[in-house]
Amino acid sequence: MTVLFFNLCNTAILVAWAAILFFPKSTVSKPLISFPWVPLGISFFYSYFIIVSGGLAEADFSSLEGILVLFQNATPESAAAGWLHYLAFDFWVGTWIVRHSQKNQIKHGYIVLPLLCTFMLGPVGIMVYSLIYFGTKKLRKAS
Repeated sequence: MTVLFFNLCNTAILVAWAAILFFPKSTVSKPLISFPWVPLGISFFYSYFIIVSGGLAEADFSSLEGILVLFQNATPESAAAGWLHYLAFDFWVGTWIVRHSQKNQIKHGYIVLPLLCTFMLGPVGIMVYSLIYFGTKKLRKAS
């Protein structure tokens, strides 16, 4: 079940990212952007993987050493949970970028790079989007 659920989530997130990246105003993308349906769906599988892996009761998130131990003792289920954690939150941030850019009338072409960065590098996408947002602020006010 681990591989099946992991592959299902991994494939679904690629489809969801493609929808918001290439068709942000489509009838398929609008619900994905307006409510966290994708992260919600992933959260069920994330919960499953956490439970099957034995939970996080003994995890030490307070130190780098504790995080290293967590990774060193990873099981396929705990690694899948960790990956789904990234997928859910990166997508959430991606949809925020789309909503924020639409609200601020930033052309979608300008946010393709931040969305790709968010998909691949998480926080780097927020940084790139912020640079574009503040860099185009004067242009938007002049319009």
